[in-house]
Amino acid sequence: MNKRKYFYPVLTLFALVSVFFFTSCERDPNILTPATYPVIPEVFIDGFSSGLNYAAFGGSKVTAFDVDKDVKYSGTSSMKIEVPDFEDPNGAYAGGAYFTSEGRDLSSFDALTFWAKASQAANIDVVGIGNDLGASRNLASVNGLPVTTNWKKYAIPIPDASRFTSERGMFFYSEGPENGRGYTIWFDEVKFEKLGTIAHPRPAILNSQDQNTIAIMGQVLTIGGTSITFNMPDGTDQQVNISSSYFTFISSNESVATVNENGQITIVGMGNAKVTAKFGDQAAAGSISVTVANLPPRAPVPTRPATEVISMFSNAYNNVPIDTWATGWLYSTAVLTEIKIEGDDVKLYTNLNFNGIEFASQPINATTMTHFHMDIWTPDPTAPPASFKVLLVDFGANGVFGGGDDVSHELTFTANTNPRLATEQWVQIDVPLSAFTGLTTRAHLAQLVISGDPNTVYVDNVYFYRSGGGGTPSVPTAPAPAPTFPASDVISLFSDSYANNPVNTWSADWDMADVADVVIAGNNVKRYTNLVFAGIEFTSQTIDANGMTHFHIDIWTPDPTALPASVKFKLVDFGANGIFGGGDDVEHELTFNASSNPPLVTGNWVRYNIPLSNFTGLLTKGHLAQLIIVGDPNTLYVDNILFHK
Repeated sequence: MNKRKYFYPVLTLFALVSVFFFTSCERDPNILTPATYPVIPEVFIDGFSSGLNYAAFGGSKVTAFDVDKDVKYSGTSSMKIEVPDFEDPNGAYAGGAYFTSEGRDLSSFDALTFWAKASQAANIDVVGIGNDLGASRNLASVNGLPVTTNWKKYAIPIPDASRFTSERGMFFYSEGPENGRGYTIWFDEVKFEKLGTIAHPRPAILNSQDQNTIAIMGQVLTIGGTSITFNMPDGTDQQVNISSSYFTFISSNESVATVNENGQITIVGMGNAKVTAKFGDQAAAGSISVTVANLPPRAPVPTRPATEVISMFSNAYNNVPIDTWATGWLYSTAVLTEIKIEGDDVKLYTNLNFNGIEFASQPINATTMTHFHMDIWTPDPTAPPASFKVLLVDFGANGVFGGGDDVSHELTFTANTNPRLATEQWVQIDVPLSAFTGLTTRAHLAQLVISGDPNTVYVDNVYFYRSGGGGTPSVPTAPAPAPTFPASDVISLFSDSYANNPVNTWSADWDMADVADVVIAGNNVKRYTNLVFAGIEFTSQTIDANGMTHFHIDIWTPDPTALPASVKFKLVDFGANGIFGGGDDVEHELTFNASSNPPLVTGNWVRYNIPLSNFTGLLTKGHLAQLIIVGDPNTLYVDNILFHK
């Protein structure tokens, strides 16, 4: 397996900084003279330099570091790092910091240099300077440093040497196993130098991106992706990841958003603001434009019986323990904010690309559950190609990630799926667990990963539930979601949202079904019972759907929908002569089941929004006259039957 997704933890300690006062007979004793610190560039030259200490990071293999007198680049010894194998009981990775008890003046240097090699070609996760096991305000690091089996000299540029007048963090590293196996790294001749050939600094925040985000009053956003890129002596570029304290942040509108020296943006008012940054006098690439919006309405309150639910997050139920709702995995930019909407707890993710939710310490056994549920709301555009994805991961019987028996499956939701991704609407993702076809075991669920093109997402009511056993009503308790297509783009057969085209019959004399008109929460619905196939005819005024792109229908059934159950929709065009069997008829039938997209489910409205191009046998669409519904579910509620473009 490859390296873990987890970001390697760092043991944080607090250091006391002493301030020295000097007086003389010629100076006012009340005037402070800045303390001076020794200029000592050496870190490890055949051994620790004066006052140097080492501390292993939390969770690392504490015995990973040693001094090697057999392998060295120069002199008598080198630093040896033994990276552990995956799942080594003594530590998940190798990592630690070399720091001094007294600060050093390194302001006359422009880089930390060292020689390095390894027992195999590898990429070291992190090497850097400025980690003093305290605030580490001068932190600077290089990620993915490539090493080979031959000695090579490396340099880590000092981003701003004027800040290094009393530095204690000399060197640090963090590295996990490569492809699950450990190996050995050697460092030698580690020291600060004045190379004089490091040039053209290019600072950046937010990975040089100009971002836009929706925020709410009181929310705190943190600017990440802070770096500076230098042109190195060999002509290559080297990106150095640096702490946000190197930058000066500027808000264009402090009545909307203020920003502190740590890059934390606090939303204080309604409106718009843009936050940028400077590195000294140089403008940094990247910015974030914030639009402050009102909160969405409260999410629908779940009505499933608590005895049929395993809840991860909902005020309607008792929730199982969750290790974290934001893992902070490498390359994830998601920021989590806990908020309340009308007294209801909600998770707000901003700047979302992907986010891990973990419950590995107490995995969920969902083998008796039938469905997964999550409510989401976004203010962002949701027209294609925007999408929202849900990934469930089972760690298997050994309960560990990468243990050889992991299984997972991801579902994607768009404006054309069921449920339909929508802007400024609560979308109820309510899907059978059988739709996660790759999730072949569900006894040790340990991760839920969400990812999105919508970058601002509110999340509520995350749970698994069991349908049936009193959990599924025989009649819909709520109407199908009202369609929102513009009326000018719709030809409707049956919907309270539009003027409907005339229909001759909703159950032809040649079909095998009984139909009734029912009202669900004030909304008109067609109910089919004893359904084998139902013939719906509109022959007196056939439909010209040449200008339409999609066929839409909402259905609900209380019947079992596990395979081989299915529902089929057939469209029939009578041709230019407008009569059945006139020689120019065309038709096509599509089948949907629990494995389709969207999947056929029990006890939930299923929205089918089907491109007419999928009806490949429907070669003409100018004289549509019949819709035939075939059902293995023998009871079917039907609403919002229409064509749209």
